[in-house]
Amino acid sequence: MLVSAPVGALELRGHKDRLFAYPGILAVEEGGAFMIVDYDKMRDIHRRDQQPERRVRSRYVSLGVKRHSRLAVHQANGREIEIGLTGEYAAARFAVIFVHGRGGDQRLGMNDYTFGGNFNRLKNLMVANGGAYLAPTIESFDDKGARDIKAVIEAGRAPVVLACASMGSIICAKLARDPAVVSRLAGMVLLGGAPDSGIVSSAAVKARLPIMFTHGSDDSVYDWKSQKAVFDRVRASSPDYPARFVLFNTGSHGTPMRMTDWKQTLEFVLSR
Repeated sequence: MLVSAPVGALELRGHKDRLFAYPGILAVEEGGAFMIVDYDKMRDIHRRDQQPERRVRSRYVSLGVKRHSRLAVHQANGREIEIGLTGEYAAARFAVIFVHGRGGDQRLGMNDYTFGGNFNRLKNLMVANGGAYLAPTIESFDDKGARDIKAVIEAGRAPVVLACASMGSIICAKLARDPAVVSRLAGMVLLGGAPDSGIVSSAAVKARLPIMFTHGSDDSVYDWKSQKAVFDRVRASSPDYPARFVLFNTGSHGTPMRMTDWKQTLEFVLSR
C-alpha cells in the first residue's frame, strides 16, 4: 500500500518541477523540519503572471489535464456537494482533497491560471501518478462543513491527503479529532491555516499523521508565529514526529497556495 512505504522511499513522477521548485532556501533548521523559503513578489507574481494574480504565463500550465477533469456532485447529508474532480477517485492510488477558505468554492481549486498555475500543476501531478484530486465546495466552516468533507473522504477507497487553506483549516482541525476520518488519511497540509492548539491532542497527532504547514511570514490574517507554536507542540508530542513547516519569507496570506511545492510536499507526506 502506498502510504506504508518506508521513509524516503516514495518518488513521484514530476511535472514542471524546475518552474515550481522553491526559488531559494534561506534557512533550514530543527533537523530539516523548519525551512524558510525566499519569496519575492516582483519575481513570483509580476514576472510569473501575464496578469498579476489573475492569469499565469502559459508555460506554467499544461491543459491536457482538462480531459481528466469534470464537475461532479456527491449526495450526502441530505444535500448535494459540488466537487471539481480530476482523475478517477474510485480507482486512485491516493487522493488530494483541497478545502478552500472563506468566499471560495470548487472553482478556486480547479482554476488552472490563478495562484501561479499551482493548482494546474497539482492536477497534473495527480494524473501522472495514478492519483485523484478533489476540490469540493464548502458551504460553512463548522460541523456541517466537516460532515460534508467526511462524506467525500468516505466516498473513495484511496488514502487521502487533506489539504486545507486559510479558514478551511478549521475543517482539517475538526476532522483531525475524528478517529474514523484519521484512519482514512495519509496526511494533512495546512496552507496559511488558522492556528488551533487543539490539534495537538487530536486523534490525528496520536496516530502520528504526517502534517505539513506552509505559511507566509507577512500573513495579516493568521500570524505565522502562532501557527509555528502549534507546529512546535505537535513535533514535541512524540519523538521524530513527521511534521514540517515551510515559511515563505515576506509572503502574504495567499502565498502558500501559489508557492507550495506539491511534489516535495506529497513525497514527504506519502512516504511516512
